[in-house]
Amino acid sequence: MLLLEGVKKSYTEPNGDILPILDVPRFSVGAGEQMVLLGRSGSGKTTLLHIIAGITRPDSGTVRLDGVEMTKLSEPGRDRLRAAKLGYVFQTFNLLTGFNALENVLLGMTFARGRRDIGRARDLLERVGLATRWSHRPAALSVGEQQRVAVARALANQPRLLLADEPTANVDPRNQQSIVDLIRQTCREEGIALLMVTHAREVAGQFERVERLEDLNRVISGSSELSSAAAGRDPQTGA
Repeated sequence: MLLLEGVKKSYTEPNGDILPILDVPRFSVGAGEQMVLLGRSGSGKTTLLHIIAGITRPDSGTVRLDGVEMTKLSEPGRDRLRAAKLGYVFQTFNLLTGFNALENVLLGMTFARGRRDIGRARDLLERVGLATRWSHRPAALSVGEQQRVAVARALANQPRLLLADEPTANVDPRNQQSIVDLIRQTCREEGIALLMVTHAREVAGQFERVERLEDLNRVISGSSELSSAAAGRDPQTGA
């Protein structure tokens, strides 16, 4: 479903220095698989998700999504592939404030297929517990309800892969479990692969496959080894 090989990304700082962000030799997610990627702040989580989604181009390497090599596509081509194959649940929801819940979900369909399926949009909102709130705009919804709309919108185009970026970070602790359960159950029912990025170990503990971005990203793991060596510690044992 998803395969990254030799992916590297860096940025140029204002003073001209090159700042490495990612160096991922290999990473994959299978069709229908659900996994968590644990990563602390600054470990490259958002950059990695943007590369997977085709929002950002890597400096080198390959990104293959559902058999299509994304790095060889033009920007419009990546946009079309993203709309057709990917769902994205943003940490900050990214709902359009001038549209109600139903319209936000329908907008996701418009980008993907060019047509609006009101029946599916209503069904998705019902599945996320918002059957009676579809006419409300984001300002009239609680934070948890806004995240549920974001989940429904991400699923609108029946993607092959759902990316969830810290989906519980801005949700009240009482509703965090229901958001995770909702995402996992819906992906399971529709055969959608799920890649959830989080720093919350209590969330990660619910998944069979958990990987640490610090282990995958040689920019981070390399700096950790250097720091440990400088302090006279074994980078593997910390002793």
